[in-house]
Amino acid sequence: MAKGTSEAADPTPRRGRPRSVETTNAILDSAYTLMAATGLAATTIDAVARHSSVSKMTIYKWWPSREALLIDAFLHHAAQMLPLPPATSGTPVARTRRHAAAYAEALQGEFGKVQLAVISECISKTGSAELFYARYLQFRRDALVEMIAAGQADGSILADGPAEDLYDAIYGSLFYRYIFGIAPVTPAYARSLVDLVLRPR
Repeated sequence: MAKGTSEAADPTPRRGRPRSVETTNAILDSAYTLMAATGLAATTIDAVARHSSVSKMTIYKWWPSREALLIDAFLHHAAQMLPLPPATSGTPVARTRRHAAAYAEALQGEFGKVQLAVISECISKTGSAELFYARYLQFRRDALVEMIAAGQADGSILADGPAEDLYDAIYGSLFYRYIFGIAPVTPAYARSLVDLVLRPR
């Protein structure tokens, strides 16, 4: 899927000289490492600058806020850990099963804790999760909704209703279970949930 290559790209408008990819990756990797190891409270711009050996001036020039940096660091890691399934990797249902199962497995580790912490940070600092949605979730959601819609169009997915609602039913359920600990969120459960919601032919 062509969009998959742009997922890790920085959404912040660039000014002046182009960024160094190596420096950008060092900042993003450092921010994620600190979030996972020390928590969000300790992941300050100062701490990221020290860990990445990049000046604070550079970080402030490239990111409009600390929250934006944390989200982009999470996005950067997610793009590597949970890449969007390419169109050549099977039917829409098979690709959704694989992605949902991988997401369920990731939730059980540091990825889930960091994701929840970043969302909480956005809500506490801005009053909403809009920043997280705009910088991270929207692109991934749109790509997977498009994939589900393609399955509806070719007849491999029998579920009625908007593809957006079907996506939310799958991934919203997984995240809901994870947040409240209602039941284990396993890859097997994720795959069965995909089949229950999408009703594959």
